[in-house]
Amino acid sequence: MRIAILSKSQRIYSTSRLVQAIQKRGHEALVIDHTKCFVGIEQNHPTVFYAGKEVKKVDAVIPRIGASVTFYGTAVVRQFEMQRIFSANESQSITRSRDKLRSLQLLSRAGLGIPKTFFADSSKNADDLIEMVGGPPLVIKLLEGTQGIGVILAETVQSAKSIIDAFLGEEIYILVQEFIAEANGADIRAFVIDGQVVGAMERQGKAGEFRSNIHRGGKGKVIELSEAEQLSAIRATQILGLQIAGVDMIRSSLGPMILEVNSSPGLKGIEEATGIDIAAKIIEFVERNAPMKQVADKVGY
Repeated sequence: MRIAILSKSQRIYSTSRLVQAIQKRGHEALVIDHTKCFVGIEQNHPTVFYAGKEVKKVDAVIPRIGASVTFYGTAVVRQFEMQRIFSANESQSITRSRDKLRSLQLLSRAGLGIPKTFFADSSKNADDLIEMVGGPPLVIKLLEGTQGIGVILAETVQSAKSIIDAFLGEEIYILVQEFIAEANGADIRAFVIDGQVVGAMERQGKAGEFRSNIHRGGKGKVIELSEAEQLSAIRATQILGLQIAGVDMIRSSLGPMILEVNSSPGLKGIEEATGIDIAAKIIEFVERNAPMKQVADKVGY
């Protein structure tokens, strides 16, 4: 098989690990910077060009689309889909998961646990927002933040109002969310592939930091999930339509609460914490599904 990884650089840990896993299993790896692709749209002839040449004879793609280029990146993924090429995560699912408000709305409708969250368009409602989430401390999140960037803990009413006023005054959309004190600055990352949790770690924020992201200095250790946590992680990916995802959640007195579902989860932290070859499991998933996609297309499904 010829498997294309859509990534800005092969030097990125997750991308290099996927290349290693592809080659180790006897396939050909192709790394394509999706931000440098041209998408050609013609009648009955959708094409993708990279480095001046049309990308051909690809059996599957693994999207590693950064949040800052979601629109263009998913357009490239969609173009491969138009060519009936299997994508490890479909473009629509990536877009759905990147919209934090929409994804929380979908998870809430499905009955999954999430922190109490409010969304408003005017800073005139700041007092009401603060009261509705139970008062400070509370968490304020940018809708388009990633890796812990744009996540702020407001510890007083005045600081919360100042932050809300500042963002909404600049027409920057935010979520105002209750702070789950019993989490103690820790969260759980469950790595889900094809409807199964293949690895999980607990991430603990460094001293004085309530964000537990590895990119923010958090430390990960292997953890065994409860049945409720496993079911929540799997159900969250199904609701958003993702086949590969990192599900972030916290333990609360009310049970597991989903914080976010990441469609391009990093491999470094989870592999180091668990000792599991997650990259190999991703390629095994592609092997199981790409041939099925090709057969279905040939018989007109």
